[in-house]
Amino acid sequence: MHKRILDLSGILKRKSVFLFGPRQTGKSTWLKTHFPEALYINLLAKNVFDDYVRRASALESDIEIFRRKSQSSVIIIDEIQKLPELLDEVHNQIELDKKLRFILTGSSARKLKRSGANLLGGRASWRNMFPLVYPEIKDSLKNLRDLERRLSIGGLPSVFDSEKPFEDLEDYVQIYLSEEIKAEGLVRNYEGFHRFLLTSAMVNARQVNFTEVANDAQVPPRTVHDYFQILEDTLIGFMLPPFTETPSRKAVASAKFYLFDTGVVNGLLGRRNIKAGTPEFGDFFEHFIIAEVRACLSYRPPADTPPFQMHYWRSTSKFEVDLILQNRDKTIAVEIKSKPSLTLTSKDCKGLMAFSEDVPKAKKIIVTLEGRHQILENGVECLPVFDFLEALWSGELFLS
Repeated sequence: MHKRILDLSGILKRKSVFLFGPRQTGKSTWLKTHFPEALYINLLAKNVFDDYVRRASALESDIEIFRRKSQSSVIIIDEIQKLPELLDEVHNQIELDKKLRFILTGSSARKLKRSGANLLGGRASWRNMFPLVYPEIKDSLKNLRDLERRLSIGGLPSVFDSEKPFEDLEDYVQIYLSEEIKAEGLVRNYEGFHRFLLTSAMVNARQVNFTEVANDAQVPPRTVHDYFQILEDTLIGFMLPPFTETPSRKAVASAKFYLFDTGVVNGLLGRRNIKAGTPEFGDFFEHFIIAEVRACLSYRPPADTPPFQMHYWRSTSKFEVDLILQNRDKTIAVEIKSKPSLTLTSKDCKGLMAFSEDVPKAKKIIVTLEGRHQILENGVECLPVFDFLEALWSGELFLS
């Protein structure tokens, strides 16, 4: 079992928590390991769900019995989005007993947002759980071959540890990504959504052109907007917005789209091993780095600094930087190159140098596959991938 870096202890001293993440990222396993004495209510179990549908007051009764028998004050309700109306009773219980702490898990925030559910009015924080990240698997991620495997199969724990990861990815894609969406009743045209899902994997790590996606998926452009929103609400994908604050070079305004896991992209496209040197590897390498940064900013935001926002930058004249990290005090521009540092040329730095003309104080970094940590003549810091990941998760990346 992997030691996960998610830590809710500080939050639970103050309030309850909504913990969301795609299915099979390990939420339930982590909670049962860290809170073995908690009252665990699984709304995926039909008898439990039916009982609470019939009478929400069952929660009050169950908590009363639990508190008589246990010293724990933690109540875990798994898959809370299946019964949003239960949140009214959760709210009531928090008001009745200030010592109670609820951990409310889910794989989709869509029903909660769209139904006008009681989100507890500041009495609960929101946290996400991601697939396995570098600090959790660094012993299994030491060389290029390990990285190829990680990019190919992704970071879902059950897949990463599987003897047959590609078969398990195929099951995940078919059973969860398709059937779960269908079962939740999130779309009317299931066949159209399935075509869209495959198309979304094809445009992964690229700027989104809604018209082109609509044509490929054979659904109306307006429907494509809704479908992408479903992927975001169900935590299956996310948009990386454009950075547009470059006055001398006009920036494009289209976002980039990423599915939540490189292995899921592979599963949707029916691929297997992704090898270095191929065009697919470059896209997957970029996706991996973007996802690691996103998870790090969620799990371990840099101490004592304003939160960083993630963007990418591309000018209409085709200069591009893969990742821009910015808060009110600092800007970090990161270019991601799936090549060794020894093969870098001035062409690889063009995007960073063009960006720095508009944002001269930006810290400039190139992430490469292999090589050594060095500062290039133009002030660009070159970080091989594992050095970059160490700097990211230690917080050193965010220092001046």
